[in-house]
Amino acid sequence: MRFAATPPYDGTLSTYYRVPVECCYKLPEHISLRDGALVEPLGVAVHGCRLAGDLQDKSVIVFGAGPVGLLCCAVASAFGASTVVAVDIVAARLESARKYGATHTYQMSAEKSPELNADALAATAGLMDGANVVLDASGAEPCINCGIHALAHGGTFVQVGLGRPNLSLPVGQICDKEAVFKGSFRYGPGDFKLAVGLLNSRRVRVDGLVTHEFSFSQVEEAFKHVAGSGGIKSVIYGPDVDVEAAKQASV
Repeated sequence: MRFAATPPYDGTLSTYYRVPVECCYKLPEHISLRDGALVEPLGVAVHGCRLAGDLQDKSVIVFGAGPVGLLCCAVASAFGASTVVAVDIVAARLESARKYGATHTYQMSAEKSPELNADALAATAGLMDGANVVLDASGAEPCINCGIHALAHGGTFVQVGLGRPNLSLPVGQICDKEAVFKGSFRYGPGDFKLAVGLLNSRRVRVDGLVTHEFSFSQVEEAFKHVAGSGGIKSVIYGPDVDVEAAKQASV
């Protein structure tokens, strides 16, 4: 598999970008080109949720309330999860989580151990026996450890986000619970098609996820803004793009 902007392949900051026809998908008419850019992170969320297995009537905890984490909440809800808990260390990031499918939110405390955070999280969401599924979109070691402690016996943990490549994990908990720990690598065949289908049926909505917009001449500013964790999701409009037209859906 090859990904744009992943060495040795160049990125997509150009007027035109050539891809194989089988990698092209038509957007639903009610999705603007601006919001259509979110199909990529939505594909990541779809892939992670599919790896988790059948989510119908399951309890799901999602760590990280950035764009991928929020979309994991939305996809888990669309896939039938009965309880979806969004978790983040920043309260502001949790404010919009319910709009994207979360039934509960929990702000992690940096002062508490992973075990104590897991207990408080369980009490907040009524998951005293643990969650059936945990999706980590943060890549942060404290979140991963908390998630493993919050997992039910026989549960499934999917690592969606990647932070430091080498972490210290409570392997004893994974063994004691006979849990399944899965890695998730971006997305694969069928994930974009399903992502577009979820948008087309309106089972997943991405309204409001784009919080900041930049012109092509502001590329450097845009990257600095993202590096500073500003907003939820930023878009960069290509050269000579009609910005107002890109914001409008076809219908």
